[in-house]
Amino acid sequence: MSPAGGTIFLEGSGSSLTVAMSLPELSLERPVLLLAAIVPIAIGAWLLTRSGRRIAIPIDHGTRPSRNIVQILISSVELLLPILLLIAVVIACIPLAAGNPVNQRRLTNIEFCVDCSGSMTAKFGEGNRYDASMKAINEFLNYREGDAFGLTFFATDVVRWCPLTRDTSAFRCALPFMKPDSQRAIGGGTMIGRALVNCRKVLEQQTSGDRMIILVSDGQSADLYNGADQEIAKELLAADISVYGIHIGSSEIPAEILSLTASTGGEAFVSGDPGALETVFRKIDTMKPAEIETVGIEYVDYLQPFCLAGLAILGLWMLSAFGLRYTPW
Repeated sequence: MSPAGGTIFLEGSGSSLTVAMSLPELSLERPVLLLAAIVPIAIGAWLLTRSGRRIAIPIDHGTRPSRNIVQILISSVELLLPILLLIAVVIACIPLAAGNPVNQRRLTNIEFCVDCSGSMTAKFGEGNRYDASMKAINEFLNYREGDAFGLTFFATDVVRWCPLTRDTSAFRCALPFMKPDSQRAIGGGTMIGRALVNCRKVLEQQTSGDRMIILVSDGQSADLYNGADQEIAKELLAADISVYGIHIGSSEIPAEILSLTASTGGEAFVSGDPGALETVFRKIDTMKPAEIETVGIEYVDYLQPFCLAGLAILGLWMLSAFGLRYTPW
């Protein structure tokens, strides 16, 4: 059943059947209004303890019949209005019952680390490698809605172009402005190690969610030689950052990239054409799926039982007014 109705459990053995009802835990949205309950409680106490209702009429040679049952009924009826007022106070406090758990997509902080060295201008499909990479990243955003994305460009130097943001429109607007054929301020080489270190420092600042780097490059990197790849991988692993590498072109993936990605729990892929590049991004999405986590409990109004009780008491009081009321004659 819904939270408003509680949960009913049936237990039985043979011909016997036991019904147990589990009522929901209640809370009040406006608990301070509960102080107004003092008024109906005080009225009810006064009605139960007051005196002076009887009028003595002397009757010769007569006996006064007992009115105990009638008196109890009349007193009970008089208490209906204070009880109704008490229910109104509880409704004004807005009782709440625990409902379904509130689930939220677990955030993944994804930093794109994109090569914009001179080799990224090589022809790739209908455009060049850089254009194909930007198009594939745009497609990747469509099925990772809810994550935070950041963008780092690198060649010889590193530029953090877009901070981590959930606003995909702001991220998309940042993609076209770092074309390799028009941007030479950061050099024309390929320094993947330096770029990954900068991405690690960015992701380490995020206190919530998973952390992932997607490296898009087409070449070798001298700053990963002589064991530097493993040193960087250890730092990334310690920061709980996984790296997925996409090597654009028909050449083999550099051994340092394969080793580094595997050490961080990621993987490296080679993409020989634009179609394969989009397939690789979809593959990464399935390997690192979005997780759902419970962030709280949804509370719902629990007014129905109190409203029904109030209507029942009001109807009973109206019916009682036809005969069950105190009169001194």
